[in-house]
Order: sequence, then structure tokens, then C-alpha cells
Amino acid sequence: MTQTLVVTSVSRKARVEIIPLIDVVFFLLATFVLFTLSLDRILAMEGILPKSVPGPVLKDDDTLYLQATGPDSLLWREGRFGSSEQLGFKELNPRLKEFAARVKEPRVALNAGDGAKFGAVAQLLDEVRKAEIKQVCIETAPPS
Repeated sequence: MTQTLVVTSVSRKARVEIIPLIDVVFFLLATFVLFTLSLDRILAMEGILPKSVPGPVLKDDDTLYLQATGPDSLLWREGRFGSSEQLGFKELNPRLKEFAARVKEPRVALNAGDGAKFGAVAQLLDEVRKAEIKQVCIETAPPS
């Protein structure tokens, strides 16, 4: 005797169950709300700030301010509030030697103008070194 197997397929349509999806969304929402309510505010530590005191009144100093304005021109200004005059690099060395002999502690502040290149500032630094001025600084802020 032979047996035959008959397979009948019942086709069912796949259904998307939305109720478990809604349950998961509500669970995530409730978790988020409870988590944000449990956060504490961040408190800053109070610091004691120093009191300001008025500084000394600025007076004109003996610093020489040199500003390279181009490849062969510079501005010479003695003192913070002095007037500027235009010079060429050829006139610089004798003027620097005269300044170093006249001032007790000669100081030079170098600055580069907008049109100056690095070579002009290096040339200024070389001329100050040749005049044997030891106190040299390079200004990093634009002149006032």
C-alpha cells in the first residue's frame, strides 16, 4: 500500500500588529520623561574675584617704536605719545646709534604695518642689533 501525502497550503496575509509598536513607543516616552525629571541642575561654585585697583597714570616713556610700513620705509616714534616720522632704512642706523647714546636704557618695540613683509621686520631687527640695543620686543597688537 502506498500512501500519498497531499500538501495543501493555506495562504494567510501577513499583518502588521501596531499595538506592540505603540506599547514600545509609550515605554520609551515614559522612560525619557522620568529620566529628564531626575536630572539635577548643575550648580556653579562661587568664586571670590579680586577687587580692581586703578593703575598708575601712563606717562611718556623712553621706548622707541619702529614700524615697518613697506620694503624701504618705516615710521619712527619716540615714546608712547610721541609723533611719528617717516624714515628710510638708510637713515636708520645713525639715528639708532644716536638714540642709544642719548637714552640711559634704550628699548625698541618693533611692529609690522599692513603693507610690510617679514623681510622688512627682519631688517629692522638687524639694524637694532647693529646699534647694540639689547632690549627689543616685537609688538603683536596693532599700534594705537
